[in-house]
Amino acid sequence: MDRKILCSPRSKSLILFLTIWAIGLAGLPTASSPPPSECSLGSLPESPSGPEISLRPADHLRCDPIAFPFDLFTSSSNSLLAYSIINMASVAVSDMNIPEPDACLVDNPLLADSAFPRFEAVEAKHVVPGIRAIIKNLEEDLAKLEKNVKPTWSDLVEPLERIVDRLTVAWGTVSHLKSVKDSSELRTAVETVQPEKVDFQLKLGQSKPIHESFKAIRDGSLWGTLTEAQQRVVDGELKEARLNGVGLDGEARARFNEIRQELEKLSTKFSEHVLDSTKKFEKLITNRADIAGLPATALGVAAQAALTKGHEGANTEDGPWLITLDIPSYMPVMQHVQNRSLREELYRAYVTRASAGELDNTPIINRILELRLEQAKLLGFSNYAEVSLAMKMATLEKAEELLEDLRSTSWEPALKDLEDLKAYAKEQHAEEGENMCLWDVSFWSERLREARYNINEEELRPFFSLPRVIDGLFKLAKTIFGVDVEAADGLASVWHPDVRFFKVNDMSGETVAYFYLDPYSRPAEKRGGAWMDEVVGRSKLLAPKGKRARLPVAHMVCNQTPPVGNKPSLMTFREVETIFHEFGHALQHMLTRQDEGLVAGIRGIEWDAVELPSQFMENWCYHRATLLGIAKHYETGEVLSEDMYQKLLAARTYRAGSLTLRQIHFASIDLELHSRFLPGSNETIIDVDRRVAKRTHVIPPLPEDRSLCSFEHIFAGGYSAGYYSYKWAEVLSADAFSAFEEVGLDDEEAVKKTGQRFRETILALGGGRPPLNVFIDFRGREPSTEALLRHNGLLKIAA
Repeated sequence: MDRKILCSPRSKSLILFLTIWAIGLAGLPTASSPPPSECSLGSLPESPSGPEISLRPADHLRCDPIAFPFDLFTSSSNSLLAYSIINMASVAVSDMNIPEPDACLVDNPLLADSAFPRFEAVEAKHVVPGIRAIIKNLEEDLAKLEKNVKPTWSDLVEPLERIVDRLTVAWGTVSHLKSVKDSSELRTAVETVQPEKVDFQLKLGQSKPIHESFKAIRDGSLWGTLTEAQQRVVDGELKEARLNGVGLDGEARARFNEIRQELEKLSTKFSEHVLDSTKKFEKLITNRADIAGLPATALGVAAQAALTKGHEGANTEDGPWLITLDIPSYMPVMQHVQNRSLREELYRAYVTRASAGELDNTPIINRILELRLEQAKLLGFSNYAEVSLAMKMATLEKAEELLEDLRSTSWEPALKDLEDLKAYAKEQHAEEGENMCLWDVSFWSERLREARYNINEEELRPFFSLPRVIDGLFKLAKTIFGVDVEAADGLASVWHPDVRFFKVNDMSGETVAYFYLDPYSRPAEKRGGAWMDEVVGRSKLLAPKGKRARLPVAHMVCNQTPPVGNKPSLMTFREVETIFHEFGHALQHMLTRQDEGLVAGIRGIEWDAVELPSQFMENWCYHRATLLGIAKHYETGEVLSEDMYQKLLAARTYRAGSLTLRQIHFASIDLELHSRFLPGSNETIIDVDRRVAKRTHVIPPLPEDRSLCSFEHIFAGGYSAGYYSYKWAEVLSADAFSAFEEVGLDDEEAVKKTGQRFRETILALGGGRPPLNVFIDFRGREPSTEALLRHNGLLKIAA
């Protein structure tokens, strides 16, 4: 489970990028189960210092407005999360011989043989007995596999896939609920049984009989008879086994396992601290003058929050209004409130989340980095970045070269962005013209955007109601990829009343996938950001009786502005981009035609390339027919004017240098901490952050800035030494979209033909073929940076 920001490498970037892709062409094995595709505000994942103003996107479905009741989107609600690999859907839990000790097992929904996870029924009390019962059964299965294993597909890979699937079905359900429906009871349950789950995963990953059998397949006569996808499975499993410590024995293995156990606990605690510290901050406003400039939509959200907290009679006009650090509350204040001191208070609170008292993540970060380095040394690597990059396409050197190229290209444009803000503030006789502070940047960026392009994001909200955006998204998917999406509410249980369930059909009417959509922010229980993850993956082996394959199921989670009163969710344009982005991830999972479960969908794809479909879908938000098809006033039906559309296009590259530089900072600090930083040395993590910031911040960060303490992507989200992937995949996505531009975006038949080719390659092949080869299959050549530079308005600079 993120983003897009306008960026641009210079001409040498093409040589650099193609060099890196050549590494991919060499066929590096890939992880069979990458972390969930995470995203957040700002066409990129939510950054630790808070989204400056940019979101992510993804989406695909049918359109017919009467196909399902869009008014179900108008009730206020919350959201969800996830981290799994293969999940539920006629999973063979029923064939497990689970002992029947007590009622917690007899009626345990985690053990149920159901078509979809029973989200509504799972409670904290089910977690420990349910997971323990599954692990007990799987330990028996693993023992049988190790005793009888042979270097054949049916005697090795198939039983292994079954074992992996059974655990991830149940654990994926639990971890998902913890992300979208967090509670102290659920936290306790997860903390109790998580070590047992990790212990089993280590036993599986370090199994020498399994590892030796995979080596025998690779080195024997069977290798030449395997399909490309099967060979990718074998290579990936061998590489993962090494990274799981299969080559370690005795004290080294024991220590490695201790490290893995502790790292899992620390990552969980890190996320909990971020969520708790975000919830902890509340600012009650009783005087409307203190929030002058706050748009009506945000006032409604703030009044609704106050009402929820027991302030009876709270309303949009008279208050009181409760401001929090949840993005739908925080960002409107930073962008629109004239009260500079309030902006400063919120900014300081945001960049210091999880950095003090019992919620301080500083010692957790230090310990994580210390343990990751020790783990890398045990495995024979120099640093943890090498461990992470072993499953990716780039080397550390090439990743850093790409980032530096982007950084140097963006520096001067970012400086000009800042000078433009100061000059405009001076014209308005504002003190910020002489002293532009960090909490002023978003505010004056919006004012200058409004003045330069005559665009007011809040005035655009009524044109982007969630029902119409979803309708347009589904129509787009039907046009490009030949699929219909229809509501299937009631077919599967959900974790919250606001969650919707859909099925995806091909044009013959056959169902090919399902997905959940959890659109709204719920700060009390739901993790921030936006992401997509698997519920279950496509698998021929795990097909229900009478079916060719088990169908993939996904969930898309966003944290957008909830409905207020009788109004539907009215979205910012950035929120529109975000849902398109997440849908792109979901499409690659749902439209895969790969039958080998370990490399189907997003699994097995090098993490550097996994953002291609999501970022590709964001481009369609600027496509005239698509945008004007969704941009209709929720009350009057008025279509967004052609003039406003042209202004949105013109504003697309606004502050491209600043936004790119911001992402370069996150990627650079990530690689620096995981490659050169020495825990326990005289240099602290904050010192490293400040050192990197000198080359990536045109305004120095505050001395007390502790944004690292909320940087979940690299300390709790699967992007450690991999955040650079967002910029890497941006080159691919822009080039892929340029294929549609070349045939003519208004030529519907040509677009359909190109879309079918995109579906049959990028979306269909999963991790069963190297990403570079897949890209060439679609594009007919290797990738070029030209489209990215052109889309971001930086082509002339690069030239």
